Amino acid sequence: MKHLLNSAMLDQLFLTARSHNRWQDRPVPTELLHQLYQVLRQGPTSNNCCPARFVFLSSLEAKHKLLPALKGHNGEKMLQAPVTVIVAWDSRFFEHLPELFPIYDAAAVFRDDPQATFVAGLRNSSLQGAYLMLAARALGLDCGPMSGFDAGQVDATFFPDGRWRSNFLCSLGYGDTASLHPGGPRLSFEQACQVL
Repeated sequence: MKHLLNSAMLDQLFLTARSHNRWQDRPVPTELLHQLYQVLRQGPTSNNCCPARFVFLSSLEAKHKLLPALKGHNGEKMLQAPVTVIVAWDSRFFEHLPELFPIYDAAAVFRDDPQATFVAGLRNSSLQGAYLMLAARALGLDCGPMSGFDAGQVDATFFPDGRWRSNFLCSLGYGDTASLHPGGPRLSFEQACQVL
């Protein structure tokens, strides 16, 4: 069943894929967002903890609620995008572990340890956010991830009970390739890797 992806697939997922700041005036159907989640949720997390929560902002009203928390040009980019996702994490994700990971009581590690909960929640929701971007690209969408925002303000606006916490934002849609700048360089294998 395992086989190498062809070069066109690798290009779409990684090699020629780009982070987009401008978007075509083309909506993203809600059905595609459902499909996107069905794909991304299969990505691995530690003990299958699945802490990420995704808030898809597609209405102008929802986007205007997010706007005051964005910094610099991110507000303009977000408003133009068909959808912007708040990639968040549930600070009580471990309550779902008896269902998601019934092998043993994995939730015991987190019940009385806020630091362990924070580390696992942030780490694994970051993984799930990356799965979101790869799944979106696999389904023909472009991505525009953003971290230039006031997380406290986002959380106060969208998650006032304090249970969910924002990690990062990612716009989704069909990118305007004409507005892309040349791709940035990357570190070489020798700069970034060791084989021991």
